[in-house]
Formats: sequence, structure tokens, C-alpha cells
Amino acid sequence: MKLTGAEIFIESLKREGVKTIFALPGGVVLKIFDMLHQQSDLEVILARHEQGAGHMAEGYAKATGRAGVALVTSGPGMTNVITALADAYMDSVPLVCFSGQVPTSLIGNDAFQEADNVGLSRPCTKYNFLVKDVNDLAVTIKEAFYIATTGRPGPVLVDIPKDVSMNKADFNYPSSVSIRGYNPTYDGNKWQIKQAAEAIMKAKKPILYVGGGATYSGASKELLELAELTQIPVDMTLMGLGVFPGEHPLSMGMLGMHGTYWANMAMHYSDLVIAVGARFDDRVTGKVSEFCPFAKIVHIDIDPTSIRKNIHVDIPIVGDCKRVLQELNQILRATVNGEQKDLRKPWWDQIKEWQQAHPLTYEQDPNGKIKPQHVIKRLYELTKDRDPIVSTDVGQHQMWTAQYFKLAKPNRWLTSGGLGTMGFGFPAAMGAQAAFRDRLVLCVAGDGSVQMNTQELATAVAHKLPVKIIVINNGFHGMVRQWQDLFYEGRYACSDLGTSPDFVKLAEAYGAVGLRASKVSELDGAIRETIEIDRPVILDVPTYPFENCYPMIPAGGCNHEMILSDSPELKKKQEAVGKVLPEDKDTVLTA
Repeated sequence: MKLTGAEIFIESLKREGVKTIFALPGGVVLKIFDMLHQQSDLEVILARHEQGAGHMAEGYAKATGRAGVALVTSGPGMTNVITALADAYMDSVPLVCFSGQVPTSLIGNDAFQEADNVGLSRPCTKYNFLVKDVNDLAVTIKEAFYIATTGRPGPVLVDIPKDVSMNKADFNYPSSVSIRGYNPTYDGNKWQIKQAAEAIMKAKKPILYVGGGATYSGASKELLELAELTQIPVDMTLMGLGVFPGEHPLSMGMLGMHGTYWANMAMHYSDLVIAVGARFDDRVTGKVSEFCPFAKIVHIDIDPTSIRKNIHVDIPIVGDCKRVLQELNQILRATVNGEQKDLRKPWWDQIKEWQQAHPLTYEQDPNGKIKPQHVIKRLYELTKDRDPIVSTDVGQHQMWTAQYFKLAKPNRWLTSGGLGTMGFGFPAAMGAQAAFRDRLVLCVAGDGSVQMNTQELATAVAHKLPVKIIVINNGFHGMVRQWQDLFYEGRYACSDLGTSPDFVKLAEAYGAVGLRASKVSELDGAIRETIEIDRPVILDVPTYPFENCYPMIPAGGCNHEMILSDSPELKKKQEAVGKVLPEDKDTVLTA
């Protein structure tokens, strides 16, 4: 029996185990949506904007470890989802995006809502396909999921012309595919792994530098064993948070531009860096010429193009993090002894000195504006027993959440790292909530970034996705303002948001719940109420607007050269404007 392309599309997704699609219809994909409407095995989440649909698919993928699926129409549907594809590409998120296209006979004729979907997506996808014949559709979908989820994960686009979705063909879904030239290496070189083990045994000041690749490979258990076996401290990148327990004694927290003081100092002064699923991006390395000047570097990564791309590596190991760590641990179990702990005692003593010298701190005035760090700290303390999934937007609130919310398990942390996409957090949280209906899903957002996709509140309400949005409301694009304070003499060029909507009324307008905590004394009660309500909630928390996020490594600086606090001059300015805030911010900024 022959099936239409639309039917082949649905049957192929079922064979891949897909349960949820994040989508928005349009003319050239109506046949596919019509067939989706007539079946019940695949849930279709109707987004209000294609960027939102793409980020939902990302959040679904990050929380489940499986490929997220988005479906958009041609032209503006495709251009709108590009940001999500670029975000997924930077952060190695397994995502399969299906775009509609004008009929094959009209491609290249500037037809209504035509765009070069393949050309647009080529720089920001792992691979893309234009299906010109319905007979090729099933195998193309199989290849798309294979490419998206194997090796270094990433987004794949499948462009489906209207006539392909309507034409008929025999349905034969392959059980496996083999793609010439694409053969990811999963098992690391045994000699190189042995070299790494020997280097670990000799090192006096080693550090584990762990990125998001360790999460995607499912290497959390192996990483914990390695750290405990060798007593090596663990630095995590922004994308690696949660792959190692945040409250574990060996955890150093996040490193990098806004990482902890001790994590950055340990990285700089180490004699051996073991990089696991990390890519040595500029937010971690700082000034490349002075990065880890005393260290030998081991780099474990499934993507050979990431090794030695930014930093010279002494022992490169191409392979899946989980498999490589399993073999590395097997060697170390036979060789590690009690001397390792004694060998590294001076190193740990030094790390503890750094921790005591410059801990993460903030000053909270019980009668003043709520400090944003206090919001995150209390949110963590009041929800950690619920094992929440935590999503963030991008900015100061993202860094404070990374610092103060100590995730215990992998796949609980959804954030935009490489691209730094404002507007990511809320739809990503919705994607995770769609995958785990009974889980607590939190979205920490800024009042600037949350407005980029607030239209998705309609989606959350319609599909009963009870995401909790905590808005750190400081009236600014906070990270931009911080840079302007530190490097642009306090000229707030387009960082002052002026007026924002009443977030409580905004939530209510969409049929969600709006709450507000304006005083320290109101915060705990508001958080408890927020997490107990089984509906989408916006908790608006007006915070002190001039709080800066520290530590901070200036752009182009070295890891051991951190700004740790506001200068006396900046504090005086903040004290002066603080007398007028928050009622009349305009007066403050012109005073």
C-alpha cells in the first residue's frame, strides 16, 4: 500500500520513537498537519512563534537526551527558526527540524513564501537535506536522526517541498543507515588513554575540566568514579553543570568568565588539565597565550575538530567520553593507591585557601531591595529536594543561577551557552515540561530576556505546561549595564529598559498565574506558592538594579586576573543612585 509523503513523515517519526513535535503550520505543510490532526500517537505542541518551537525542541532534547523535533513552514517559518538552529549547533543539541518548501517545480522562482532553506541553514546545522522525491523521504528521515544523535550531536534540517508531502510512495523504513564519510570514533586510542593515566598518576596539581559533552555521552557515573578515585577537583563549564554533583566535596563549581575564584585559580596554576567533553571556548580560556602556563593538557572529545582548535593539547583522545573514561578508570583502579591523596594534599590546601579568601558573597539588606543572588539562593534551598529541571535565559541572572543553584544530576540544566540567546529560557523549559509532565520545571529569567518570547505563555496555558518563571526584574539589560559601568564610564546606552509590562497582569492576561515578591520578607512565601500551583506561573521579583555579577574575568584577560567586586568609585555612584531608586529611575539616570 502506498502512502503519501505526509503519512510517511508520521510513520517515520513513530519508528524513531518520537512522542512530541513542536510546530507551527503554514501553507506548504498543511498536508502534514492535516495527517497529524488525524492521528493520536504524536503530540503536537502548537507554538506561537517558530523560534519558540525550536527552543522547545532544544529543551526537550537537553532534558531527555533524545532528539527534539520541530516542524515549521517555508519562508518566514524557516527564517524564524534559524536562531534556535544556530543555538543548538553551538551547544551540540540533537535536534531534527522539518521545514516546508514550495513545490519542487517552483524552487528558485521566488514563489510565495519561498526561501533557500538549505542555504540559510547550512552554516548552523550539522547537516541538511532537500527531499526532491517522495521515494527518498523515509531514508532521509532515518539519516537525519542518525546524524543528529551520533558523534557530536547537533541540529539537522530536512526540507520537504509541498508536492513531496502529497505524492505517494511505498513505505520502507530502514532499520539502519550507513553514510559514506561519516563514521564517528567512539573508542579512544588505547595508547593515548594509557598516557593520560600515567600523567594523572604523576600530577601534583591536576584539575578535571568538564563540559557539556560529558552530559551528552552519559558519562556522569564514570566522571564521579574518576574524581573520587584520584581525588582530583572538578571544574565545570556553564554547559557541564550537573554532570558532577554540585555539592560534592570535589566540586569546584563553574569556571570561566563568571566562574568561582577558586575554580579559575586552580585552572591557571594546575600542572595537568584533563578536559572531558569541553571545547576550550573563549569564556573559559581568556587570554589564550597565557592559558594554563604550567599544565600539560589531556583532551577527551568525540569531535576531532575540537581538539587543538583553540589550545595546544599534549595528549589528544578522540572518542566518546563515557567509553574513554571507562577504560581510563579501569587502568587507574589497578594503579592508584593511598599515596595519591598525600601527593595532592598541598594542592587541596591551596584550593581551600582560595575558597576561604574569596567565597561567593553578597550583602542582603532585609529592609532594602532584594538582591538577585538571594532570590537564586532561596529558590535553590526551597526546591532542591524536588530535583527540579532548571532553565535560564541569558545575562546576569544566568550567571548567578550557575553560581548559586547547585545541580545534583545531569540533564537538569537548560541554558544557552555558545550563542547566548536571550529568549531561550522559557520555551526551553516548556520543552522539558512537555517531556516530563509531573516534574518541577523552573525558568529563571531577566525582565529583558523573558520579553523576547513571552507569547509562548499562550502555548503553556493551552497545553497545560505548568512551568514556573522567576523574573529577576532589575529594569535593565543587566549584563550590558554591568559592562557599561565597568568599561564605558557608566553610559547606559540602550541598556535601561525604561518601562516593562506588569508581569503579574501579563500572566493573568494569558490565563496563567501572576505573583510578586517585592520585599525580602515576602520572597520565601511567594516561592513556595509558585511551586505548588499546578499552572504556569510568573513570579515577578523586583531586585536591586545596580548589582553586578562577580567574579568577572574581563574580555581578553587571564583566568587569575579577576575583578572581584565593585571599585570604591563605582560603589559611591551606586550608593548615590540607590537613594532615589526604585521609584524614579529616570531621575537617577539623568542626575
